[in-house]
Amino acid sequence: MRNPMPRQVIAGLCFVLAALSTHAVEAPPVAANPQIEARMMAISNELRCLVCQNQTIADSHAELAVDLRQEIREMIAAGQSDQQIRDYMTERYGDFVLYRPPFKASTMVLWLGPALLLLLAVGTLIRVLRRRQSLGADAFEPETDADTDPDATIPFNPPENARHVPNR
Repeated sequence: MRNPMPRQVIAGLCFVLAALSTHAVEAPPVAANPQIEARMMAISNELRCLVCQNQTIADSHAELAVDLRQEIREMIAAGQSDQQIRDYMTERYGDFVLYRPPFKASTMVLWLGPALLLLLAVGTLIRVLRRRQSLGADAFEPETDADTDPDATIPFNPPENARHVPNR
């Protein structure tokens, strides 16, 4: 007969682990001062996470984002203004760190690129539609079965001066 002890031990461990997981809570903000934490969140919502790239450092859980949030807290506690903090981050990581980069020569592609792509797409569409209008109606005839069927036989018409070679 089997010993029921291992099942009871496993069931007991599962019960203990389930009970411990109910006590899990979200981590409180690191800053003791709620004004500093609110200001840090406002600034970090304007900065891109360099690891995730599609999240702000406020939303990211990457180690770099956590470090940058802590650095922002320390800069706020040292008395720096929001603009000084943004300037420091831009100097250190470039305009890419800003979700709203300034309009200047190095970021012109970011600002004008989407509009240029849209104009290119509309221009291509207009060109294709005009070319299509100039084609005759027979250009839009449906293909026959012989055109699309790969198994269709192609008639063989030998040239008239070809020599006939009998099968051996």
